[in-house]
Amino acid sequence: MIVWQTATARLLPRLLKGRTVGPVFVTDRRARLELPPGDRDPATGRARLSYRRAAELFEQATAACPGGPWTLHQLRHSALTHAAEAGANTATLLAYSGHTSVASLVRYARVSPEALARWQQQRDPARRR
Repeated sequence: MIVWQTATARLLPRLLKGRTVGPVFVTDRRARLELPPGDRDPATGRARLSYRRAAELFEQATAACPGGPWTLHQLRHSALTHAAEAGANTATLLAYSGHTSVASLVRYARVSPEALARWQQQRDPARRR
């Protein structure tokens, strides 16, 4: 069983660097106009990379990083872990991930011991007095 570490879960926000729209991985060239808006970066007009090419480039780029290389699938785990650590409830996590069963969701959202301790501390009745 793989346990996703907190450092891995913190990778996605560093990659996005404040971006809020458009594809995460884009080509070096401008997109064809007939592409759907979700396949184009609105700021640059560049096209979305294919999943295979994005995965290849991502693994190459993270090979020298501590704990790397990482995969795009690990980013999926990281996004769900971030949402869980931020307090998203089970129904929200299921909708966000596209899963239909809690059993499959559990394999993706791995809350760190530190996040669990913070959550427990915030709900400690002795702390509220």
